[in-house]
Amino acid sequence: MSSCSADRFEVASTGRPIDPSPLLRDHTTLRVGGAADRFVVAGSEAELISIVTDCDERGVPVLILGGGSNLLVADAGFPGTVVRVANTGIEADVSACGGAAVRVAAGVDWDDFVAHAVAQEWCGIETLSGIPGSVGATPIQNVGAYGAEVAQTISSVRTWDRRDRAQKTFPVVDCGFGYRTSRFKREPGRYVVLEVSYQFTLGNLSRPIAYSELAGRLGVEVGARVDSRLVREKVLEIRRGKGMVLDPSDHDTWSAGSFFTNPILDADAAGALPDDAPRFPAGGGRVKTSAAWLIQHAGFSRGYGNARAALSGKHVLALTNRGGASAADLVEVAGQVRAGVAERFGVTLVPEVNLIGLELPEASS
Repeated sequence: MSSCSADRFEVASTGRPIDPSPLLRDHTTLRVGGAADRFVVAGSEAELISIVTDCDERGVPVLILGGGSNLLVADAGFPGTVVRVANTGIEADVSACGGAAVRVAAGVDWDDFVAHAVAQEWCGIETLSGIPGSVGATPIQNVGAYGAEVAQTISSVRTWDRRDRAQKTFPVVDCGFGYRTSRFKREPGRYVVLEVSYQFTLGNLSRPIAYSELAGRLGVEVGARVDSRLVREKVLEIRRGKGMVLDPSDHDTWSAGSFFTNPILDADAAGALPDDAPRFPAGGGRVKTSAAWLIQHAGFSRGYGNARAALSGKHVLALTNRGGASAADLVEVAGQVRAGVAERFGVTLVPEVNLIGLELPEASS
């Protein structure tokens, strides 16, 4: 009978400096949003629970803020307390037989964690490199890219249940993960993510490459496994080319990433699309199509918009702040795109970005 060696270690993480400004434009990647009534940094799990519970007991609205990469906040700001999640730390139990069981505090920067995982040869999240935001935000959206999503490596999510005033841990089977969704997203405001646990296999090879564009950049066939460090390098290269890696000097990166989700359609709606529209099986007889394709073929090209707010010059799925944009400017452009796609294809695009104090105009097909 063979035996397996095991190691346990903790990585101390101090996190990145946080600006205490109450202006939400200083805390979001779109660089838009007015002031919060109160802005608080929760540097520990206990602080996070205490602040949220105090607000709930007093009836004060709360906005939980991670990396601010998936928010469009109203110019009027937020009429309550904004809590910036800043608890940090990574713990791991690593076994040659069992792989790496890793627990990560919600406030850890996501891409810092991906870089750490690749360096430790923890396999599974290398294609999710370059995505801005915090670890705690990723299970809410079931963040994904290039054929992978966090649900494939998450083992459990530990939360604070604001309704029941108790900590609750959800194993992956109870997280309700779907395309860009989860039980945490479907019950907005109820759960505060405290810690995310992952189960990784060990090795320097990636998961099988599932995305044709990435496979082409790597010079391999779909399904091949490649050195994870090379995969991370190529993903970052692709994302930079699309303006999806934050760069303060590049307005194409002043965005919230993909503004709309890729539509999931029933068979009849998918059948009504043009023959050359992308179609991917989505389970249950449903079909996923490309929001970017719909936007482009509805007549909206890269750079569509005005001097303040426009689609990215690199990728039509990103709505960008060209400098000095207001939330109203961005909503106007997003509304025009949404209405144009609905009119042309009968498909109503759904925002992936969380709108705080804002609504997009209704789109009629």
